[in-house]
Amino acid sequence: MEDERSVVELMRSMGLADEVVARVSRLWGKSAARNGGRTHLLLGHLLDTAAVAGVMWDQYVSVAFRRRLDEVSGGRGRAWFMWVCGIHDCGKACPAFQAMDAAEAAPVLAAGLTWGRLPAARGKRWRHDVAGAVLLLPRLVAEWGDEEAAGWVWPLVAGHHGAFPPAGALDPPRGAQGRGAAWEEAQRAVVDVFTRAVGFEDLADVRPVGSLRKAEQLALSGLIVMADWIASDSSHFAGLSDADLVSFASSRRRAEAAWERLRLRGGWRALPLAEDPLEPLTRRLGVRPRASQRELVERAWSMPAPGLLVVEAPMGEGKTKAALAAAEILAARFGLDGVFVAMPTQATSDPMYEQVLQWVRSFDPELESQVALLHGRRRFNAWWRSIWAGKPRPDGDGCGCQGEGLPGAMSLADDDFGAIDEDAEYDMVSAQSAPNRTADPGADGPAYWFLDGKRGLLTAFAVGTVDHLLHAATRTRHVMLRFAGLAGKVVVVDEVHAADVYMRQFLVEALRWLGQAGVPVVLLSATLPPAQRQRFVDAYLSGVLGTADVHRPVPEPAGYPCVTVAYGAEGRAVAETSQRAVPSWRESAPVRLTWLPDTDPAGTPVAAAARKAVADGGVALVVVNQVARAQAIYHDLQEGGFDGVLHLLHARLCAAHRADRTAECLRLMGPQAGEDRPERMVVIATQLAEQSFDVDADVLITDLAPADLLLQRIGRLHRHSGTRRPSAHHAPQVLVTGAAPGRDGTPRFLYASKRIYGEWSLLRAAALVTEAAGPLTDEETGGPTASGWSIPADVPGLVARAYGDAGICPAGWNESGAWEQWQAKERDREKKAEEFLLCRRREWAFPTLEGLHYAGSRAASEEQLDAVVRDGDPSVEVVVVRRASGGYRGIDGTWLGVHGEVDDDEVTDRLMGGTVRLPPGLTDAAGAELSPLPGWAGRPWLRYRLALVLEEDGTRLLGADRVSYHDVLGLVIEREAR
Repeated sequence: MEDERSVVELMRSMGLADEVVARVSRLWGKSAARNGGRTHLLLGHLLDTAAVAGVMWDQYVSVAFRRRLDEVSGGRGRAWFMWVCGIHDCGKACPAFQAMDAAEAAPVLAAGLTWGRLPAARGKRWRHDVAGAVLLLPRLVAEWGDEEAAGWVWPLVAGHHGAFPPAGALDPPRGAQGRGAAWEEAQRAVVDVFTRAVGFEDLADVRPVGSLRKAEQLALSGLIVMADWIASDSSHFAGLSDADLVSFASSRRRAEAAWERLRLRGGWRALPLAEDPLEPLTRRLGVRPRASQRELVERAWSMPAPGLLVVEAPMGEGKTKAALAAAEILAARFGLDGVFVAMPTQATSDPMYEQVLQWVRSFDPELESQVALLHGRRRFNAWWRSIWAGKPRPDGDGCGCQGEGLPGAMSLADDDFGAIDEDAEYDMVSAQSAPNRTADPGADGPAYWFLDGKRGLLTAFAVGTVDHLLHAATRTRHVMLRFAGLAGKVVVVDEVHAADVYMRQFLVEALRWLGQAGVPVVLLSATLPPAQRQRFVDAYLSGVLGTADVHRPVPEPAGYPCVTVAYGAEGRAVAETSQRAVPSWRESAPVRLTWLPDTDPAGTPVAAAARKAVADGGVALVVVNQVARAQAIYHDLQEGGFDGVLHLLHARLCAAHRADRTAECLRLMGPQAGEDRPERMVVIATQLAEQSFDVDADVLITDLAPADLLLQRIGRLHRHSGTRRPSAHHAPQVLVTGAAPGRDGTPRFLYASKRIYGEWSLLRAAALVTEAAGPLTDEETGGPTASGWSIPADVPGLVARAYGDAGICPAGWNESGAWEQWQAKERDREKKAEEFLLCRRREWAFPTLEGLHYAGSRAASEEQLDAVVRDGDPSVEVVVVRRASGGYRGIDGTWLGVHGEVDDDEVTDRLMGGTVRLPPGLTDAAGAELSPLPGWAGRPWLRYRLALVLEEDGTRLLGADRVSYHDVLGLVIEREAR
């Protein structure tokens, strides 16, 4: 067969001179020093990468993207995809690269490819990715006769190491690119031989007949990187230093074997359309469809093209299940291969992961090993551990993978933001390769390859924090890999209102790119301000139309719940909302609001009110805006002899305690609580309980917060039908605290609330509460004469008023002054975010990826990247350990050894359970005073983790603060007296 011929035979059949054949046969692509001790020839690596791309086409790339590549290549999408993936490293055929390893350079020099003095400093070396663009560009222009096509293809080669340079960077130092007939012939031969080997007649035959849009180019670039990284794994692609052994057929066999051993696969592949339009809801998710769920599903069926759906429905309406059903429909109709569900926090990601796991199993039980949980504390999720780490299942049904006790399975460098080994040649951090953990290539199991740095979104199905979506809209290295993971999926963003003005810049940027890539997006919210809905629609449509300034006024919804749809069809952009009123699954009920004046961080009146609220039975949820306030209220109740169930939930609990306590609250207050629901219970929580926390309280006590967030908290009240309640709690009641009357009647707020939310949004919320509860006085107010709120009917109106232009505060509250301060701060935050957005506004309409990484961020770690997409003071995570006689112990008492040594993964698990995030005020002190324990140096999960070592009395001084950890209260911080 043609492809069974070695590259040497192929070169000779092409009529190349013997000296050219000899020279090309000596060019190396992977040095023995970095490739498991075996040199790999350049043509071998190019063909390996092309072969991996062929397998990816068959088993991974979505139907939708295959269609697009077929369109731009004139029906030869598979071969063209293999070519563009494999050609990426052609720039290694230049002196700057071939001279980098003296042992590898010797046979190249002996064959007659010589060079003079080259820059020795790493920072000044001529990079092979840019060299490849310099080598290809003039040939593409000349042989394709199409500057436009050449213009979007060369950045794919130049950017395969994570950053797209401008055209001005294509200027090699003297001698670095290679001059003279010998080099020119060899470079030409590398391109021509590779091109012929993958099935094209010559380079002119490769010319595309159309262009990918810029977002599609970004996705393609990510797939090129993926193919390159797989083909660069020496454990699966052993080096070949004899060109007579290099052929495309042998590369294909290597690629297929590697794919099987790595257990890589796509998701649905060609997902069939459901016969019954409601089947994705009824059979797949087992729900009796509510009107709002039917509305979303019908919209998903009726959209003529991939688009944006904005779903606004009350808390507890079943939005998420409806979104999953819509995702199935959109994937089947438009050829998508999976789903990414973005959640606002790590805590909300865990229960969603379990829900998506159950949903994915309904398609194929084996697909569960393709569902990733993307956040830094996933090791504490029992289901993730069972599937990805071979741990016992939470339901006791065996374990989730075939490899019993997989060595190092929990020692992966989670979100290690690195690259492949050759990046180290250019002063780039090198990522670790995942250990080969597969004993049986035929057995089903998770693909550990996806767990290493930047690859999580490439899994077919993923659930994680919204940060992962936002990261794909940042100007950071290897952003293309993240975007490629989104481009073949349906993207669902839950609680989309939770993104603040800073994060919203990245969300809007992501929507533009997703719109241009034709990725369906479903946004979910119960409390979305109309202006945000409009902005999201405009952003998506600007991507569809490829221009920065698009405004399609969104019609007012006919009712609430509602669905807004935006898409492009026949060259025009369409935005429309539900034109009929869709009833909620439950009737609106009056919620009585009462003021509980209190601005003391100790919260003594709040504790007393909670005790009184459940004196005759019931479950109270207390949500406050500050950890120290939550701790103080808990302490007050505990010391006061509260005789019911008492729980404290906040962000300064260590990971293990937080996970256990969250699960316990869901068990006692969740939809399946039943007889487990306590007779008397109080849960004191911070904003963790604000959203995506499916609990049902009889009474709510909450600090004042912006109106949309206040309504989210009210969504935890009387949430589930059929919950048994004491007679005193048949009507839902909310006590609003965290505010007190000030001079001239203007409210005073907790300092922490003002710092977090700003005064303007609190004043607006206070005005709306005053309308419902009566004036804020020094005494508890509210009663039968107060109007209250009708929930959920009043929700959209309240949110619209809270964020509208009309003044709503009583005279004398200085609303205008607070507004000006708030606006100034918001503008500053928007401007700050613009520094890191993937594309500058004036460059949005540019047709190629050239120069995309202007002044790019060099964020190298998860925490650094989080700082890019989340505004605020930086904070760090630490692992709490206790000093003990002769060594250290973990937070649970696990013995660690004299220097903190960790012997195995089980001990690592227990130790990492003590992870906690410090407040921003301790960040500088932590950086100056804390370090990993010496015994952690050999443990990937621990070697970079800061240890918060508490002395034998359980405390330590950190900066100016006395820090301790209490098993119930969590991290306790006390300012030292001076």
